[in-house]
Amino acid sequence: MLARQRQQLILEEVRRNGGATVSALVEMLQVSDMTVRRDLSALADRGLLEKVHGGATAITERSTDEPGFAVKSSRQRQEKEAIAARAARFVTPGSAVGISAGTTTWSLARHLCAVPGLTIVTNSIPVADALHTMGRADQTVVLTGGMRTPSDALVGPFANAALQSVHLDLVFLGVHGMDSVAGFTTPNITEADTHRALIAAGRRLVVLADHSKWELVGISSMAPLSHADVLISDDGLPAEAQETLSAEVGELIIVPASGAAEDLQP
Repeated sequence: MLARQRQQLILEEVRRNGGATVSALVEMLQVSDMTVRRDLSALADRGLLEKVHGGATAITERSTDEPGFAVKSSRQRQEKEAIAARAARFVTPGSAVGISAGTTTWSLARHLCAVPGLTIVTNSIPVADALHTMGRADQTVVLTGGMRTPSDALVGPFANAALQSVHLDLVFLGVHGMDSVAGFTTPNITEADTHRALIAAGRRLVVLADHSKWELVGISSMAPLSHADVLISDDGLPAEAQETLSAEVGELIIVPASGAAEDLQP
């Protein structure tokens, strides 16, 4: 068994039970104690679990926890890439597009680098950088300015003022969490204000959210579920969640995301 396949099994076990001991993982995987400890260290380094004496525990995020961009980009890679590829099909040449901060929206930006004539407004430093590095000469990229968050978003009064002056065909929104009551949420109150301004600037809202975002609630709501014209998620989303979302959003699109072990690649 490859290391990344073994680590994926460990991660699933820890998330399912809230934690796991080294001895239990050794028995489950039929490998040495040292191999399990090495795998736990690798997963902990990526921010995917927390090492404790004798094993590991799942990371429980509080409503104000805001992981950095590097940590978030290591999670659900395969799912995010599938969601981004599907979202890119909504964009036509010459469109004015808003892209929020986030790792799934960053994947989307890379898919849009070859689309001619786009005007892209974003509050994400990584999104703007990807388009500047790989995009076409006939694309216009507008970075809002503002205060930088741990997830490399630009937020606050400067960002909000910039967004209030534009009119966009499509807005793509990445979210920290989504919930039937709280709607689409973020762990950063200031970022919520900025993303509300981005949503208001668009004629159509497309939300990108992998299955791990379901029932994860940040401190501040950005919009109710019903504000999404389209929501794109992956087939790891539970059936009951799909039923709830189908009743709330304009259109729910579920994309297949096989090979979840790829999430653990560097």
